Amino acid sequence: MPFALFAKRFDLTSVIRKAASIALGLGVAGILASCATNYYPMKGDSKPHPGVARAHSLPIHGIDVSHHQGEIDWRAVARAGTRFAFIKATEGGDHLDRRFRENWQGARAAGIPRGAYHFVYWCRPAEEQVAWFMQNVPNEPDALPPVLDLEWNNHSACRPNLSREEVLRKIAIMLDGLERHTGKVPIIYTDINFHRDILEGVRLDNPMWLRSVAAQPHERYNNRPWTFWQYTQTGKVPGIRGGVDRNAWFGAESEWIFFLMTGCTQRQYQALAAQGRCRPPK
Repeated sequence: MPFALFAKRFDLTSVIRKAASIALGLGVAGILASCATNYYPMKGDSKPHPGVARAHSLPIHGIDVSHHQGEIDWRAVARAGTRFAFIKATEGGDHLDRRFRENWQGARAAGIPRGAYHFVYWCRPAEEQVAWFMQNVPNEPDALPPVLDLEWNNHSACRPNLSREEVLRKIAIMLDGLERHTGKVPIIYTDINFHRDILEGVRLDNPMWLRSVAAQPHERYNNRPWTFWQYTQTGKVPGIRGGVDRNAWFGAESEWIFFLMTGCTQRQYQALAAQGRCRPPK
């Protein structure tokens, strides 16, 4: 959806003014105190975990989906308040999720900002994986930044014998390729095991999307600021049959709007904008 239409639909000017008014009136402590609410009463969780209860106090929530969710009623998903969707697109160098195009178009038609994710297959050359993503995922200005999904291929026949340096080299090639294709700084999705084995201590400019379904991210990821938090895989959302991953954005409404406008978080903006990697806010 063109950003102007998105802005009109969500009345961004009034949202920004409201966010500023709340911040001035309550202060940081007041904002935190006011967050003891569930912003999405239409959504649920079939197996809620007390360790992630804080996620429900965060104002911006979304989902991530693949063909496993079957046919999705995207308008019902939007009516439930879904603010973003990450949609599986590609895996390795020859697999396209069979519902990617359907979900990509459906989310857009429903007015939900959406981004495509690539699941890395460690037994495939990085260059081939970038080429496959570029072949199948359109470069659309209104899309969210692409996502590079970094996990071990525990449920496949792939058993790579790669050093940490070789894995990091492949990651760098794929991040660069996704950014060149879309013009947006890619988001990195990862889980606890992969982060511990490979990413711990590595400096990364990319927004981080961290999986932590039994505790807050800072309890599982050492010194890693997060932007998105996948806090359950057993979520219940109108328009989707069965379970779905639910996710939360780290910050306030105004910060989310800034991200939509620029492709960068406010905390990263100055450094990345100086490199020409963020759109200027309008």
